[in-house]
Amino acid sequence: MIDITSAQWQAWLQLFFWPTVRILAFVMASPLWGMPSVPRQFKVLFGVGLAFAIAPALPPMPNVPLFSLASVGIMLQQLLIGVAMGMVLRIMIAVVQTAGEFISMQMGLGFASFYTPDSGTNTMVLSRLFEMLTLLMFLALNGHLICIEILAWTFEVLPIGATSIDASFAETLARWGGTIFTSGLLLAVPIVTALLLINLSLGILNRASPQLSVFSVGFPMTLTAGLVLMTTLMPDLGGFLSGLFDQQLRFMQGMIEQMAGAGG
Repeated sequence: MIDITSAQWQAWLQLFFWPTVRILAFVMASPLWGMPSVPRQFKVLFGVGLAFAIAPALPPMPNVPLFSLASVGIMLQQLLIGVAMGMVLRIMIAVVQTAGEFISMQMGLGFASFYTPDSGTNTMVLSRLFEMLTLLMFLALNGHLICIEILAWTFEVLPIGATSIDASFAETLARWGGTIFTSGLLLAVPIVTALLLINLSLGILNRASPQLSVFSVGFPMTLTAGLVLMTTLMPDLGGFLSGLFDQQLRFMQGMIEQMAGAGG
C-alpha cells in the first residue's frame, strides 16, 4: 500500500497552485483569452492544463504552507506578474483601437458605434474592425504561441517565491502606455491627413460657391474617400502590425527582466 504524507500532498499542491495563479492572471488580463465571449470554464481549464504542462520543468517551489500569510504574499506576486504581462497585450490592442477612432472621427463615422461586451462601452465600428484584424493577424503570426513561451520563461527569470519584484517596472509600463497615442496616430496619419485636406478643400469650395451645401456633399465625399483610403491602407497594415507585435513582445520580455532586477 502506498502511503502519501501531508507533506507530499502540500508539495504537489505547491507545484501546481502558484504557477496556475500566474497563468490564470495572464489569461484573464490578456485581450485574446480574456474576452467575455470565451467561456470561463475554458479559461480555467486552459490555465490549469498549461500549468500541468510546464510544472515538471519549473524550479523548486518555496517551502511555505499554502494557508499562511507568506503564501498570500506569493500569490499576490504571481497575480501582479500575470496582470502586468496581460496589460502589455492590452496596450497593443488599444493602439489599433485609437487609430480606428481617429479615422472614424475624420470620416464622419463618430456616431457609428455599438456596444461591445469586451470593454463594456460603446466602440466605434472602425475600432472594432481594426481590433478583429489585429487579433487575427496576431494568431496568424503565432503571437499567441510566443506569449505562452514568454510566460513559461518567466518562471526561470522570476522563480516563485525566490525573488522580489523591482517596483520600477510600474513606471516603465505606465510610460509604455504612451505607445497608444504615438503608434495609433502613426497608423492613422495617412488617412487623417488626406481627409483633412479634403475637408479644407470643401471649406474653400463652400466659400467660393455658397449655394453648394457642404453637409450634402461633404459627408458622402469624405466617407467615400475614407473607404477608398482604407482599401489602400490594408496591404500595408500587415507590416505595421508585425512591427507592433515585435515591439510589444520585446517590451514584455524586457519588463520581466526589469521586474527581476531587484532580486539580482
